[in-house]
Amino acid sequence: MSTILITGATSGLGRYVAFELVRSGHTVLAHGRDPGRTGSLVAELRSEGRAEGFVADLASLAQVRDLGARVAEAHPGLDVLINNAGAGAGSPGSGREVSADGHELRLAVNYLAPVALTRALLPTLTANTPSRIVNVGSVGQEPVALDDPEFTHGYAGFAAYCRAKFALAAHTFSLAEELADTGVAVNVLHPATFMDTAMVREGGVAPWSTVADGAPGVLALALATQDVGTGRFFDGTSPARAHEETYDRDVRKRLATLTDQLLAL
Repeated sequence: MSTILITGATSGLGRYVAFELVRSGHTVLAHGRDPGRTGSLVAELRSEGRAEGFVADLASLAQVRDLGARVAEAHPGLDVLINNAGAGAGSPGSGREVSADGHELRLAVNYLAPVALTRALLPTLTANTPSRIVNVGSVGQEPVALDDPEFTHGYAGFAAYCRAKFALAAHTFSLAEELADTGVAVNVLHPATFMDTAMVREGGVAPWSTVADGAPGVLALALATQDVGTGRFFDGTSPARAHEETYDRDVRKRLATLTDQLLAL
């Protein structure tokens, strides 16, 4: 059985997946931003199996890194990381927001946080191979403007969301190459389209699907129920193609340089 950290576990897809995993006998480390909601979730999960809660605000890189350190210390056997937490497009007409570190909020939560958390936990994951990193992305992808990564000009919430998900896919492919032959698999998926979540409803979108529709893809990659490989993009449980530019080595190299700069700020 695996020890699995899932971010954004207190609602939506993350909550559904957490219960599926704990009922299957795995140890679930449930991350949430709110202490009360995280505590309530863990109490529910423990009625069905093994679970522990971890609180952190992913809009703060210091808290992201602290989360990684706490998880690594408390659970040296961690072998699966599910980067699920995300910030949606925001309510219609809402303006640009920034994180605790001053980064554009969607970029911070949907991209910089999973990159920083993954880096913090890589030594642990590498020590527990075969291990898996699952990045919850989206088919909604738009190239990052490398000359304006913080989206200070012409901001739009949905575009910001799509840019962060583009970056996450590109990062996934680069990381998979970096970790080739280590036993750590890293993949990215679009779980389902416009699931019935608070994030989707806040965006003013009528849900098209349920979180139950989105769970099988996440579970397949997290549990490696079949050999899915590494460095791949999935639409649900089906292999698919991300935005073509995410496969461009020059784009990925420039994005990696930019990412290092943003994480160092």
